[in-house]
Amino acid sequence: MKKVNPEKILPKAPFFDTSVKNYIYGDAVYNYAKAVDEAAIKYDIDAIFIAPYTEIRRIAEKTSRIFVFAPYMDTLRPGRGMADVLPEAIKDAGAKGVLLNHCEKPMSLPQIKETIDRANELGLITFACADSIVETKAIAQFQPDIINPEPSELIGTDQASDMSYVIETLKIVKELYPDILVEQAAGITTGAQIYDFIMAGNDGAGSASGILKSPNPFKLLDEMMFNVRKAKDELEKAKSLKESKRNNI
Repeated sequence: MKKVNPEKILPKAPFFDTSVKNYIYGDAVYNYAKAVDEAAIKYDIDAIFIAPYTEIRRIAEKTSRIFVFAPYMDTLRPGRGMADVLPEAIKDAGAKGVLLNHCEKPMSLPQIKETIDRANELGLITFACADSIVETKAIAQFQPDIINPEPSELIGTDQASDMSYVIETLKIVKELYPDILVEQAAGITTGAQIYDFIMAGNDGAGSASGILKSPNPFKLLDEMMFNVRKAKDELEKAKSLKESKRNNI
């Protein structure tokens, strides 16, 4: 069983997540975050927004339903040092969590372990990426709060992970630590893919490049978040029906 830090309030499954990478900046990031927040309220679902460092405070202060995450952090402590990302600073700015080991900012396994431990000290939610089945299993041993087992070669493309790969990585994580949340995002470009991944058992799904490179990002964002809600409703309906049948036996 995964150890739970009482300071952490994790997003409720199924959740949505997105980021902006370096496609947009400044006010455009803020406007996008507001759209995510409004859709999260509209559909009554939780959403993770991975924000550039420069926008963390503004987004955290001006939104109410999204979990603002930093895209990375170092493990140094307050004191000497320069140009590193201080964990205390991102928390003070309003970040609820941190993304680790994204393919654009890869980390070694020892670095991932050390950073997860450091984040746990501060009650920051840890969201770790893994680009293979082997790495997924290795990182799961460090007990991050969320794992995204996405093949690096699919990130930023219009090709989503194969469903057999999705199911296998989901099984690996849940057999080790059932409380670790599993999220899929690589190559997702449609609301239907969001729906399918959540119905397959994933705790969350999302998109960044797929949304921001589309002709109408805000329309696609709404479509994807609607499909999180759609999957949530169907899962709850199926659970209720199963319990009803059990009670009638």
